[in-house]
Amino acid sequence: MTESSKIDFRYRRISRIGDITDMVEMLFPGNRNQQHAAARILLALKAASEPVRSLSDLEDRYDISRRTLQRARAKLSRLGLIEHITWMNTRHGGREGWRLSSRMGTALRQLADKIERWRNDDRRDRRNKETALADLLSP
Repeated sequence: MTESSKIDFRYRRISRIGDITDMVEMLFPGNRNQQHAAARILLALKAASEPVRSLSDLEDRYDISRRTLQRARAKLSRLGLIEHITWMNTRHGGREGWRLSSRMGTALRQLADKIERWRNDDRRDRRNKETALADLLSP
């Protein structure tokens, strides 16, 4: 039986993440090649003091196919773990390239805060509104 390719984002799984291999295994389940490519991308960006202009040198250095590297890079970018900086970005002094991003971490913290606020909000008018909205969702 084939393993699912969906991100395994269960709360117990997240609490057991200990290193980069656990994280990429969660983000790229069932695809060892993309796990390897993603780990190499993340480690290269973590080690760099400036944005990395191109990730293509990872292809030859670690024997990763171009397609696998690009697919892993695209998924990491969509998730908000890495981001591309253009030369027009004045915050980075005209430098261009890839870097680690804080977007995913920020978004997850915001989601956690919203869930916590919702869980602790016991106002009667809020409960009535939520009940009415849930009624609209029923078939």
